[in-house]
Amino acid sequence: MRYLKYSDIDLVPNYSEVHSRVDCSTTASLCGKDFNLPIIPANMKSVIDMDLARWMSENGYFYIMHRFDRNLGDDVGLANSEDWQTISFSTGAKIKDKIQVMNIGKSPNIRVDFLTIDIAHGHSERMKGMISHIKKWLPDTKIIAGNVCTGTAVRDLYGWGADAVKVGIGQGSPCTTKYKTGFTMPMFSCVKLCSNLEGACWEDEPHGPIPIIADGGVKHNGDIAKALVAGATMVMAGGMFAACTDSPAVSSTINGASHKAYFGSASSENKGHDNNIEGKLTNIPCSDMTLKEKLTEITQDLQSSISYGGGNNLEAFKDGNVIYTEV
Repeated sequence: MRYLKYSDIDLVPNYSEVHSRVDCSTTASLCGKDFNLPIIPANMKSVIDMDLARWMSENGYFYIMHRFDRNLGDDVGLANSEDWQTISFSTGAKIKDKIQVMNIGKSPNIRVDFLTIDIAHGHSERMKGMISHIKKWLPDTKIIAGNVCTGTAVRDLYGWGADAVKVGIGQGSPCTTKYKTGFTMPMFSCVKLCSNLEGACWEDEPHGPIPIIADGGVKHNGDIAKALVAGATMVMAGGMFAACTDSPAVSSTINGASHKAYFGSASSENKGHDNNIEGKLTNIPCSDMTLKEKLTEITQDLQSSISYGGGNNLEAFKDGNVIYTEV
């Protein structure tokens, strides 16, 4: 079997009855809540900050705030005090993370809609214990767990109590895991193996397909449609958002052109030390678009993708409705 990246496939158009792409809906549902798009800025320090998270919440987009050099209780408290529409944050799985979750759980009238357990190797005993801990202290919170890259791992995380699973190992552009460890899985095949379409055999499961967030490998807006065709519920992207003018990535000028410093979560720039480094810093050209403008562009491109797929909403990409060719 050949394992495929997004760039290894092309989607084949279907007959369409849509008169204009603006008639196509890009609304995506995750754990019973609707959002304007199935796209999520990566929960990384150079991609999202509290200001952007607040804006996305206020405007109907899903986000996951990163966990690096932050206090979860303080961030959750601020979001509650401002009554954000969606409160979605990240945590690790260390003792300090468990203490923060416990403290939030003990606080009266504190809401956490989504909490993402963000660790490099999600198919692990450490993940199992953290899911159990969150379910104990925050029983109403939807848990997103990751990262993993096999159907077996998705089944296990869901069985342990995760509500959605983030898939993708070593496929992000600033990630060096595939070079440092030898472990990875090309993203299109990874999503297929982890979703209901292939390799995971969901037929005997009463709950139906488990929500999948495809994390890594997105270089172009069209890759979002490819991830959805592969079976993703939502798609996470980093570089295209780090390149926005208002991203938290540090700006610089290289050869007269504006760039942004985009680095991985396991990079020395993010960790603050040089132990167990599996990420790098890359200066990427600035897109000259704000986050809002980029989301508008993605919306328009995804509407076109839906029309080419023969539908009028994201259902066009499901159940094998769109076929693909290998290139």
